[in-house]
Amino acid sequence: MADNGNWERDLLTKLATAALKEQRRSRMWGIFFKLLFFAYLTILVLLTVDWKGAAEMAGKRHTAMVEINGIIAPGADASAEKINASLQAAFEDKGTQGVILRINSPGGSPVQAQTIYDEMHRLRKKYPEIPLYVVVEDICASGGYFIAAAADRIYVGKASLVGSIGVLMNGFGFTGLMDKLGIERRLITAGQHKGFLDPFSPEKPEETAFARQLAEEIHQQFIAAVREGRGKRLKETPDMFSGLIWTGQKSIELGLADGLGSLDSVARDVIKAEDIIDYTEKENIAEKFAKRFGAAAAAGFSETLLRFAPGLR
Repeated sequence: MADNGNWERDLLTKLATAALKEQRRSRMWGIFFKLLFFAYLTILVLLTVDWKGAAEMAGKRHTAMVEINGIIAPGADASAEKINASLQAAFEDKGTQGVILRINSPGGSPVQAQTIYDEMHRLRKKYPEIPLYVVVEDICASGGYFIAAAADRIYVGKASLVGSIGVLMNGFGFTGLMDKLGIERRLITAGQHKGFLDPFSPEKPEETAFARQLAEEIHQQFIAAVREGRGKRLKETPDMFSGLIWTGQKSIELGLADGLGSLDSVARDVIKAEDIIDYTEKENIAEKFAKRFGAAAAAGFSETLLRFAPGLR
């Protein structure tokens, strides 16, 4: 009878333990789904905040704004793909009275800059009744100014930095350090110049000369774009296309810019439409979440699923 009592007690203990585990598991799943629902609501709120203002103003009389901020490069916020799509949306809205391209960029890819420049010319021809202005904030240099030259007018701040009409190709050479460390470079190529400007190989005069030729060709394309965009307003000096940079006030004197102005003043006094809508293509919620929390958060989320979900491991 004693053994029978122990058996019953053990069975009851196991049943109670199993019930407790199941209760804990159910509670964990309940918390998980509540958090998931809260995240869903948060995303809906963010979407509403991002787009409500533009949705309410769409079709009404306004100034459209597109922003170029940071390095101009493929995949960046200031890529040709994003900027051109933003400009197209700005021009297509029936309420747009004028478009302002606000630039705060040290430059970047000449290919991306040329692509945006060409699209600006296309849109100006397609919508001749809608003016396209550039407003410079802190800096509009190199590829940033390449883009700006396509606008009807360029407005700057007195202390803005404008210009740097030149082309830069840079790199490093490590051959001296390799010699000191006793490191031998073994580079196998098919093609005499396939290792063109390889930083771990000795510099070749003919390749350096070729690189200078490439830079000069791109530089001439840059100069031609500035001359085309600025026309007779440009007061050329010997050092205008040397890569130097000027203050906003000096850039007006040189004809690189047209006058002093900010986003608000140009919208209010030039375009005569004080309401401003930002058409800049923003990161979607998934992109923001991925950048903010990164791969670590994704890994933690996966671990949570494995821990809470029965039968997954």
